[in-house]
Parts: sequence; structure tokens; C-alpha cells
Amino acid sequence: MNRERYHPIEAYGAIGDLRTVALVGPEGSIDWCCLPSLECPSAFAALLDHQRGGRFRIAPVSGRPLGQRYLEDTNVLETVMEGEGGRLTVTDFMPIEGSIDGCGGSTSEQAIYRLLEGEGGTVEVDVEWSPRLDYGRTPTRILRSGDNFVARSRKDILSATGLPPGADLTEDRVGPLVRTRITVEPGAPRLLVTRWGGLEEVSLDAGKTRLRRTVECWRAWVHKEPATAERGWADPWSDVVIRSELALKLLTHADTGAIAAAATTSLPEEIGGVRNWDYRLTWIRDAALVAQALFALGHRPDAEAFIHWVERVAATEGEKDWGLQIAYGLHGQENLTEKDLVNLEGYKRSAPVRIGNGAGTQLQLDVYGELLAAAEELVRLGGELEPPILEFLPHVADLACEAWHQPDYGIWELRNGPFHLVHSKVMVWVALDRALKLVEAGVIEGDCDSWRKSRSEVHEAVLREGFDSELGAFKQSFERSVLDASNVRMPLFEFLPVEDPRVQGTIDATLEHLTQGDLVHRYVADDGVAGFEGAFGICTFWLVDALALSGRLDEAHTLFEGMLERRNHLGLYSEEIDTRTGMFLGNFPQAYTHVSLINSTLYLADAEGKELPIPSLLGSSGASARS
Repeated sequence: MNRERYHPIEAYGAIGDLRTVALVGPEGSIDWCCLPSLECPSAFAALLDHQRGGRFRIAPVSGRPLGQRYLEDTNVLETVMEGEGGRLTVTDFMPIEGSIDGCGGSTSEQAIYRLLEGEGGTVEVDVEWSPRLDYGRTPTRILRSGDNFVARSRKDILSATGLPPGADLTEDRVGPLVRTRITVEPGAPRLLVTRWGGLEEVSLDAGKTRLRRTVECWRAWVHKEPATAERGWADPWSDVVIRSELALKLLTHADTGAIAAAATTSLPEEIGGVRNWDYRLTWIRDAALVAQALFALGHRPDAEAFIHWVERVAATEGEKDWGLQIAYGLHGQENLTEKDLVNLEGYKRSAPVRIGNGAGTQLQLDVYGELLAAAEELVRLGGELEPPILEFLPHVADLACEAWHQPDYGIWELRNGPFHLVHSKVMVWVALDRALKLVEAGVIEGDCDSWRKSRSEVHEAVLREGFDSELGAFKQSFERSVLDASNVRMPLFEFLPVEDPRVQGTIDATLEHLTQGDLVHRYVADDGVAGFEGAFGICTFWLVDALALSGRLDEAHTLFEGMLERRNHLGLYSEEIDTRTGMFLGNFPQAYTHVSLINSTLYLADAEGKELPIPSLLGSSGASARS
């Protein structure tokens, strides 16, 4: 098998039902889907092994792809392909109904609906349905049930309906699969459904009704009053912001409010390399920036649901030993043991394929700052904290006081640490600073004298040991004089004012040494993992934010518009971009990249004097002046 049999990561579109996500390729193949929830084993994983992973493919005979698009303001995807006799449009969606504001108000069928429509003539269509349940680790059996099919592996059940009578149940060298050919006439659409958990036939009329309701559900969320009644601040990038908004919601779990970092595992940071990680988890550090973005878009229930979930699982863990994990499963799972799936070759032979994440139990001091910053941001923007969380937050500040002297593994989850990382120390300062602000606001009580003392000590230590006069910038750690793009966040969290020469020096050094073209690398240093990686979308957007706060709008716009040009054909991003080829690298779609795009749009709008939908931004003059 060669690498050319894999589509580029950027070639995919994503659909979902707020419980899981499926990726659809340009030739009508669903190559990735985990069921019934995103963190569960895959049913289709051709993305990670073209031969053994399994797929659900619908494509014209001797056809070619013409393009993909989302129905306006939805996560319903159309894939258009040309066949010998006409044009085929496959409309893919996962049904969802009810209110998707916040969490708990919607229902889904745990099914993928595929509506086939012909245009211009008769289209002959080849179909392959080859689920490989449980990542293909255990045998999948496929049984015929009338004209339908049921796949089983242990207790897992997946069905396929809508296939024509006489579809072939055959086998390849991996296992059973269904192959058939369907004739699609203009004006005579066909509906195929694959469903988790059992068999249920769906009529064409019922499928169209569920499509209509799903479209209405997505659009009602996007255009909820006053959520997005006016997006003048986002012009001329309103459509870009809406797509990122929808991508972020797509990665949200409707029953818990948790937001996955990405929809996939083990898409490589280097083709053929070993930098392959599972991102189908929620990181605590995402909370503050997610809250800012969602509040700005008017989605207060979603922002509150996510922050409350983050703080609730952290508090639950804290009740045991006052410790904090940095990541959890979407249902609050604490056991994230990292394992290699040796049966899958990996995307373009990029092994290993990993499930779970060994960084989940690392000491990462920045988590204290992210957690308290999220809590304070929620209060500042008019939200309320739940009583158990109010009792827990002072303990987080106490932990920050106790732990700040320790080295840690930091935001990048270095595998050769621990180090005394500058960004981690800054975020400890943020934890203590925000705890004191919550006390001043009358929200919590705590040992303010200790918090002030430690806050001052951390600040002094960072200025004394974290700034490198030869670099003219803050360095990655007290021990190593290398640059780190995370340090441009200092003014965003008000550790130093943006006009401070040391902040500007760090911005300039990041532009000069970590930026290639208009893309920013997180660092150039040994991190304990072999190989190389691409530039990080989030780092590029952070630099946009810092430049916008600095009033350096021309430079900010150059980077921002460069990132916009690098979106895929549907407006989606992965974690990283190859600076040489422009190809996507890392897991996809990536929540944090889309959150950062929304926030960068806000910082640019603020710098241009536009009226924002929230009182002020992190690090802005309005935020700095708060009590």
C-alpha cells in the first residue's frame, strides 16, 4: 500500500450530531467515525488504514469529485461528483432535533443519513459498506437481514438500510463487506442510512423530514437572538466566523457540554513520523478562550455549560487529593491510559496509532491559571458559578501557591521535561491574580495574603529568570534559552502591559525566528519526541492577538489573512500546517484553532474601534481596568 491512496487531511468535510463526528472525503467516502460517542472505538477508520480501517463509500462509476459545500449555516454537507451519465449530489448529515443551546436539550439517532440525488441524467453509483468495529481489533461479522445488513462485534451493532435487493455480501482479506451498485435517476433520490445500536428502516419522506429538522436546528442555534442578530464587528469575515462557530459546536458533546480538542486521533504532525496523539478529549486549558469566543457570539448557555463541566470534573478530582488532571474524557473519564493500536498502519503509514493520551497525568502548572481565568471570565461576562465550584476554586489557588516552584511539562506537554517553563509560571500568576479578583468581586473567599505574596514572587521570578537579554525576549524556560510562541500570551492575560519593551521584544523575536511566511511555529527545540512538525494555527492567531493589542494592525492583518487563505475548501482547520507545502497536519478539525480565529477577529475588531458584543477582551484596556 502506498501513501497516495490517502486523501490529504484538508480534503475532508465533517458532519456530526453533537455526540460524534464523521469525516467525509471528496469522493463520497466516510473514512472516519466513532460510535456511539466521539471517544468510543471507530466503526469506520480508513483514514488511519486504507485497507483495514473500513469505510462507507458512495461514488459514481468512473466518476470524479467536483466539490463539497455545507448547506448555509449548518453542518449538513453536500458532496458533488460527476459520473458518466450525470451529476451526483450526496447530502450527508446526522439527524439532530430540539434545542442545541448549551447541553441537554437535543436528541439524536446515532445514525448517518446519505441522500443521493441525480442531475442531468442517470448516474450509476458504486457503494461499499465495510465497517470495522472496535478499531478493527476484533472481528466484525456482517449478517443479511432481508434487504438490509447488520454488522456485529461483541455487543456492538451497526446496520445499513436503503441498499437495493441483491446487494453482495462478500469478503476481502480483512473481513466481510457489502458492495452494490445503485442507479440514481434525476428526480428519484435514494436514501441510505447506517445506524448504531439496531436496525430501523427509514422512508425517503421520513429522511427528508429529518434533514429539514436538522437544518432548522443548526440554523436556529447560529441565529439565536441576540446571539448573532448583529455581527457587524466580524465584518468582513462574518462567514468565516460562522463556520468556525459551527465547527466548534460540532465538537461539543450535547449531553455534557464538554468540547473535544479535535475529532480524530493520530493524524500525524509529520507524515511518516511518530508525533501522533489522541485529541478526542477535553483540555481544561481551553476553557478561558472558549468562554470568551462563545460569549462574544452570544452563546452564553454553551460557554457556561463548558466552563461548568470543566470546573465540575476538576472539582470531582480535587475532592480526592486536591490534584488536577489537565485533560478528561468527554464524560469526565479520568483514565486516559495511552495505548498503541498495532493493527492499523496509520495515516500515510504514520505509526503508531494511539488511543488515550499519556500527557493527561502530567504536571502542567498552567492548568491552574486556565481554570481560574475561565471562572473569572465567566463572572466578568455576567455568568454565575455553581456553589460546589465556588468552594473548590480557593483550593485551586492554594495549589498554585504550593506548586509554582516545581518544574512541569507545560502547555506543549513536553516529553523530555520537566522544566521551569516561563508560560507555566505566568499562568500560575494568572491563577492567583484571578483568584484575588474573584475575592474582590465578592464571589469567593480565601487566603488572600498568601495568594498576593506568591503572585508577587512568581512575577519577580519570571522577570528575573525568564527574560533573556541576548534573545531580547522571554525564553521557553529558566533552563533553556529558546523562544516559545506561548509567551506572546503575556499581555493577553495582563501579566505585563503590551507596550512593555520585553513584551514587544518577545513579539518581534517570535516574528523573526519562529515565523515562516505567515505561519508561526510553537518553538524550535528538542521536546523529547523524534521528528519535526508544522506551524501551529493557534500560535499564529495568538501572535495576531498580541499585534492587534499592540496597535500593529498591518502586521496583524497580514498574519490573519494568511491564515484565512489556508482554510480548507469548507473553512476548516487542522492543528498544524506544513510551511513548505501548505498541507494540513495533526488532528482535524481542531477546536482550538477555530476558537482562536474567532478571538483574533475580536481583537482586530477591538483595535479598529468597532463595538464589541462583550464588555472587553482579555488583555484589552477595558479588561485591565476592571476591579
